[in-house]
Amino acid sequence: MTRPFTFPGLTTRVVFGHGTLAQVPDEVARLGHSRALVLSTPHQKAEAEALAATLGDKAAGVFAGAAMHTPVEVTEEAVAAFRGAQANCVVSLGGGSTTGLGKAIAVRTGADQVVIPTTYAGSEMTDILGETAAGEKTTRRDPAIRPEVVVYDVDLTLTLPVGLTVTSALNAIAHAMEALYAPDRNPVIEAMVREALPAFRDALPALAQDPQDREARSGALYAAWCCSTALGYVSMALHHKLAHVLGGSFGLPHAETHAVLLPHTTAYNEAAVGDLLKPIAQTFGGTAGAGLWHFAKSVGAPLRLADLGLTEPDLDRAAEIATKNPYENPRPVSRVGIRQLLQQAYDGHCPT
Repeated sequence: MTRPFTFPGLTTRVVFGHGTLAQVPDEVARLGHSRALVLSTPHQKAEAEALAATLGDKAAGVFAGAAMHTPVEVTEEAVAAFRGAQANCVVSLGGGSTTGLGKAIAVRTGADQVVIPTTYAGSEMTDILGETAAGEKTTRRDPAIRPEVVVYDVDLTLTLPVGLTVTSALNAIAHAMEALYAPDRNPVIEAMVREALPAFRDALPALAQDPQDREARSGALYAAWCCSTALGYVSMALHHKLAHVLGGSFGLPHAETHAVLLPHTTAYNEAAVGDLLKPIAQTFGGTAGAGLWHFAKSVGAPLRLADLGLTEPDLDRAAEIATKNPYENPRPVSRVGIRQLLQQAYDGHCPT
C-alpha cells in the first residue's frame, strides 16, 4: 500500500544538455531582466568574465569573490557590488560556493537567480542556504532562496579534476541517502534517488579512468540533478548537520568532508532504518554504510578526517556542537554515539 504523502511540485526551470551555456542570455531575458551580475570564485574568474561577455549589455559586471561556506562578510561585499552595479539578477557560475553566494544575495535583495553548476555537489535545486559567521555555520530554508533557473552544461564538467569529480559526487550521494529516510520523503523523490545511485555507481569508475568520457559525464551530471532535487524537497538530518559543523566551525573543505562522513553517517542510521536504506545496499553491495565505504575507496576518495586538517582533540568539541541543536534524525543522536562516529571517520576505518 502506498503511504500518504505530500509533494509540493518542482518550481525551478531546468535546462540540461551539451553546450547549454550558450542559452544563459536567453534565460536571463526570459526572466525579464536586463542587468545580471555574474558570480564566481577567484579561481573561475576568467570563465565568469567570458560568460559576462556573452551577456553583452545585459551584464552588470563580475563579482569573483565567492568563498567556501558562504562567509557573511563576503556576502555583504557582494550585495554592495550588486546594488552598486544596479543589477536586477545574478548568474552564478561554479560549484557550491558560488551557488551559495547567489542565494545569499537573492534572499537579501529579492534578485532572481540563474545557476550554472560546474560540480556535482548539488545545492542549486534547493531552498537551503548555509552561511558562516563568527566560526559557526547556520542553515535556513526559504522559498526565496530557491533559484529560478538552473542550466546544466555537461561540457563544463569535462575539465573537472578527478578528485573534485569524486568528492562532489559523494556529496551528492549524501543528499540521496538522507532523502531515503526523511520524514517528508515522497515517491517522486524516492524515484529520483533510485535513478541517481546506479548512475553515479557506473559513471565514477569510468571518470576515474577517463575524465573526459562524455557519456559518463552526462550520467554523473544527470545523477547530480536528481540528488540536488532530492535535497531541495526533503528535510536534512545527521549527515548534513555534521558536515555543517565540521565546515563552519573547523574550516574543513566542503565536498571532501561530505565524502569522508558519508559511509559513517549512513551506517549510524542504517542501524535504525536499514529497510529504508536498502536501495544503497542493493546498488553498492553489502550493507549500505560498508558498501559506500568500499565504493569511495575504489574511486580514490579521501577516507579520513585526519587527512582534511581535523585533529583528534577537535573531535570532542565537534561532537558537542553537533549535539547541541541536532537536526531531526531517524536514530537518536547522543554525544557518545556521535563521538564514536567521528572517531571512526577520523581514523578512516570501514564502518561496521
